[in-house]
Amino acid sequence: MRVWTRFAAFSAAIILFAAAQAAHAQDVVVFAAASLTNALDEAAQLFEKQGGTHPKISYAASSALAKQIEAGAPADVFISADLDWMNYLEERHLIQPTTRRNLLGNQLVLIAPADADLKVEIKPGLDLAAVLKGGHLAMADTDSVPAGKYGKAALEKLGIWNSVRGAVAPAESVRAALLLVSRRETPLGIVYATDAKADPRVKIVGVFPEDTHPPIIYPAALTASSKNASAARLLDFLGSPAARPIFEKEGFTVIAHAGGGA
Repeated sequence: MRVWTRFAAFSAAIILFAAAQAAHAQDVVVFAAASLTNALDEAAQLFEKQGGTHPKISYAASSALAKQIEAGAPADVFISADLDWMNYLEERHLIQPTTRRNLLGNQLVLIAPADADLKVEIKPGLDLAAVLKGGHLAMADTDSVPAGKYGKAALEKLGIWNSVRGAVAPAESVRAALLLVSRRETPLGIVYATDAKADPRVKIVGVFPEDTHPPIIYPAALTASSKNASAARLLDFLGSPAARPIFEKEGFTVIAHAGGGA
């Protein structure tokens, strides 16, 4: 009898383990730009509450995530902070192009610690080096990370880049750049408006004119390798009226007709 009881308990454990593994296997795996962290976490929770499959989200720089997908990482959905990295994957046939759509927009801003007595008018001729007062300027990597690329483009357009390039403190993602300012390790940083909104320890001291950098657009698509039927439902949900207030609350611009292909 004891043998049977132990066998039954062991069998039940095996069944529960297998069920847990099956449930885990059905998670929708999302690779998303770090700047989406707060908004996408909330949207994912709402999606799940409405009966959707659990989204398992990995956040990092769009460049790092695209390279991981290229290397075979098992993602179902990719959301980039710029068009370039989505184009990179599409050119390599690593996304399903018919599912691609532009979801969101953002603004590029200059931030400082929340108690800084500072306001900067960002315009051509701005002496940003003087504003830094010998300190560093936190930026996401300017060669590969979208926020850093946008920031460098804006500074070049304004004629400022050469005067501050030596003062740049490079970070692996825009959230890492935000943290440098939040921890007061640098006096200024360039991030998205949504990042500044997410951290009460920083404040926006200047806004970059939209004509100084390419439009900040977040495209999303299913990966070519995804076989998860729930992934398409999640992608549609992110472009739906139900998700819109979440993104707008965090400061994103919701692109019209996000639910359709782009």
